[in-house]
Amino acid sequence: MTSLCHELPIWQRLKKHYQEQILQMDLRQVFAQDTQRLERLSIQAPHVFADLSKNHWNEETEALLQQLAKECQLTNKRDAMLAGEAINSSEQRSVMHWLLRTPRDGGALAPSTVVQAWSAEMQTALQDVHATLDQMLALADRIRDDSQITDIVNIGIGGSHLGPEVVVNALEDWFDTGKNFHFVSNVDGHELGHVLRRIKPQSTLFLIASKSFTTAETMLNARSARQWFLDQGGSEDPKAACSIDQHFVALTTNKQAAASFGIHRTLGFWDWVGGRFSLWSAIGLPIAIAIGSEQFRAMLSGAHAMDAHFFTAPHAENLPVRLGLLDVWYRDFCALPSRCIAPYSHGLRRLTAYLQQLEMESNGKSVTKDGTALEVATAPIVWGEPGTNGQHAFFQMLHQGPDVIPVEFIALRDGGKYLGEHHQSLVINAIAQAQALMVGREGDGAEKFCPGNRPSSFLLLQRLDPASLGALIALYEHRIFVSGAIWNINSFDQWGVELGKKLATRLHQHLENNDWAGVDASTQGLMKRLAQSSH
Repeated sequence: MTSLCHELPIWQRLKKHYQEQILQMDLRQVFAQDTQRLERLSIQAPHVFADLSKNHWNEETEALLQQLAKECQLTNKRDAMLAGEAINSSEQRSVMHWLLRTPRDGGALAPSTVVQAWSAEMQTALQDVHATLDQMLALADRIRDDSQITDIVNIGIGGSHLGPEVVVNALEDWFDTGKNFHFVSNVDGHELGHVLRRIKPQSTLFLIASKSFTTAETMLNARSARQWFLDQGGSEDPKAACSIDQHFVALTTNKQAAASFGIHRTLGFWDWVGGRFSLWSAIGLPIAIAIGSEQFRAMLSGAHAMDAHFFTAPHAENLPVRLGLLDVWYRDFCALPSRCIAPYSHGLRRLTAYLQQLEMESNGKSVTKDGTALEVATAPIVWGEPGTNGQHAFFQMLHQGPDVIPVEFIALRDGGKYLGEHHQSLVINAIAQAQALMVGREGDGAEKFCPGNRPSSFLLLQRLDPASLGALIALYEHRIFVSGAIWNINSFDQWGVELGKKLATRLHQHLENNDWAGVDASTQGLMKRLAQSSH
């Protein structure tokens, strides 16, 4: 049986190191004594430069964390993912979202001994990926060229919603088509209703994104959209001028269910693609429609560059590894339970919502892969808002509040078409906030005192283009894998989510049958009040 991370001797060495060297660390003094700290604690990865120097750690911390990674067999776990092994142990599935952006010939991964030893099944899977990719991009380009379609409505939830939404929002400057994009996920009918009021059936394409074509929230919204379409003059007859078959596409593996719904244009993917890692698959169709096949491939290329960096770079020079270890360090040794994400980019305004699912659904667990209870904390609470808006909201707490909260700034060197005073002011504000967290403020009375010495990381992209965005998202995917590997948890299942779904289904049945046997008193009371209000 594998030792738990906190049972390893290196864990105790890290705890001792924190108490002796880091607990009383003052970043201001450290920088005054070491003018080369930035150079030694920063790293350039594909498309992303990371300044990690304003964190509460030093080179010895990193060396000890690298030893922790070694003793937790991070390399073996990473290579098992690359080899296509069923590392999603609870569902007996491989985890190969990275294969979705791997070139046909293996690309930058081709020299890897693991890739060279791929089975015939892995080689076939890669060819299947490219066949589906070609099919999806051809469909996307046909839709882009269809001037009669002015609105794209993506109906999904979780990864089938957040991934495409964050990318489409981020790459608005790369649109060269006159189409409007709408994303519907909430089962609250107001969200769908607000979209339906702004569109017309004859000029709208609905994308129904559900791997199983049974996701309760998605299918309720899909049925409502279908009924609206019919009520507005659409037809179930495939030969009609405005038919469901022409105005709906299903992104699903359940072709039979889609056909029963009236949809015969489907794009599928594989059980080794988890929902929150699926934007690179057919789930990315709205992205491909928005930016076109060439730029979609550029996004895949940027992600693949980060994949190759993660799978091949030594751990000490590996950005996803260093960030994943930093997350473990803050969560378990510094006892800091949350991390603030502050993207200084309007394009990245939905990034935090995406990262909340990516990290907290992946690593928000308290048992290991074999069901052993963990005695250490895992996923931090991820939250935040874009700058500079956040500066006039919660940054007050970051600077003067009683809790120390690591902040992750994300900024762009090149603001694209909006260069000049706006972009310069934006990035200077980001740098100034990182500086203010570190240096604090003294004098002018106790009320104005800011303690400083508060940690932050700074991720800098050259620009917000498809390749850079692909690399950034892949960076976060691999970073989450690293911390999950240290804790020895399964980062690729979500049984807490499944529990809520099952209980909601049962409550529907209890309500329909007016039978509350076995339901707790609190839930009964709320459900009965709901039933009363509906009459």
